[in-house]
Amino acid sequence: MKLAMKYIILYVNDFEKTIHFYRDILALPIKMEQGTYVEFDTGATTLSVNTRESVKEEIGLDVPDTIVKMQTFEIGFVVEDVEGTIENLRNQGVPIIKEPAKKPWGQTVAYVADPDGHYIEICTAIE
Repeated sequence: MKLAMKYIILYVNDFEKTIHFYRDILALPIKMEQGTYVEFDTGATTLSVNTRESVKEEIGLDVPDTIVKMQTFEIGFVVEDVEGTIENLRNQGVPIIKEPAKKPWGQTVAYVADPDGHYIEICTAIE
């Protein structure tokens, strides 16, 4: 069996803040919108968001509010200029979790957070 990662869905508390963050600050184009479900085009994998309330009502999944306090994953975006990207995000008020740092394997990595506190890695490609 071969699995292919095609999308990630974030369950969010503040829909408008989240859409603003990913569309306007990270400049991801919207691929599809239907109510409180939005897909962003990020290349091979789609990043989607939906409200916690909609997930409970429409899908029947119980997504407890306490989950947001547990960091269990991160989203990674590869860029050519990590320092410049972080400076741009800082100027837009995005919380910088970890400043850019060169890793022993040659990659430059930094971390920011979205409005719900999800960690987002901003990094160079691993070569």
